[in-house]
Amino acid sequence: MEKLSIVVPTYNEKGNVENLVSQIDDALKGIDHEIVFIDDSTDETPEVLEKLSKENPGVRYEHRVNETGLATAVIRGFRIAEGDILACMDADLQHPPKILRSMYAAVINGADFCIPSRFIPGGDDGGLNLYRKFVSGTARWMGKIALPCLRKVSDPTSGLFMFRKECIENADLRPVGWKIMVEVLAMSEYSTIIEIPYVFQDRESGESKLSGKVTLQYIEQLFALMKRATKRKGITVIRWSKEYTDNKTKQVGV
Repeated sequence: MEKLSIVVPTYNEKGNVENLVSQIDDALKGIDHEIVFIDDSTDETPEVLEKLSKENPGVRYEHRVNETGLATAVIRGFRIAEGDILACMDADLQHPPKILRSMYAAVINGADFCIPSRFIPGGDDGGLNLYRKFVSGTARWMGKIALPCLRKVSDPTSGLFMFRKECIENADLRPVGWKIMVEVLAMSEYSTIIEIPYVFQDRESGESKLSGKVTLQYIEQLFALMKRATKRKGITVIRWSKEYTDNKTKQVGV
C-alpha cells in the first residue's frame, strides 16, 4: 500500500495534538502513514509535539520561528513529507480523523484528489456557528465566481483534502492566508476529484483563528490566482454516497 503523509499546521493547539495523533493512528491501522506537524505556536505546543515524536516514530514536527501562516506551513509540510499520497487537516479535531481512511480509499480507487464535503448528502457543517457559516459560505461562493476550477466542487474552501503528491510536482504554489486547498486546486495538475460526505465537528479545545486579516488575505489570494491559475479542461468530479464510501472504506487493507 502507498504511504500516506498527513500534514497538520498548528498554532497554539497544545490541548488537541495528543488526542489528534491517537485518533489518526486508530483510523489508519494497517496503512503506512506518518503525521507531519508544522508548528508556529507561542504556547507549549512544541513541547507536546517533541514528546509525541519521541514516543511515536510516525510523528514528525518542525517548529518555525521566523515564519508564520497556515498556508505556508502546509506547503512546507508537503515538501518534507515522505508519502506518495498527501493529506491536509486541521489540528482542532473539527475535521474527524476517522474520515482519513475513507479519503485514502478514494485515492487508491482512482482519485487524484479526494475532498470530503459538508454539502452533499450525508454531510453536515453543524460544527460552525451562524457567523462562521456565513463567512464560510461567502468565501466559498467568492472562490467559485473567481476560479472556474472550483465551480464543480461542492466544498472548495475546506482545509481537509487528500491528493497524489505528483499533482503538485510542477505547481507554482505561492500561498497566503488560510485557504490552502484553493491554491492547490488552482495551481496543480489533476483530472479526477472524488467527493465523500463528512460531518464537521465541534472544536474540542483552543480558539478559532478566524480574523479580519485572514479574510483580507483570502481576497488577495483570489485576485492573484485569477491571473496565475493553471488553465485546464475536463475535470471530473465524482460524488460517492455515504453507503458507497463506507463500502469502499471497509475494503482498505483487506
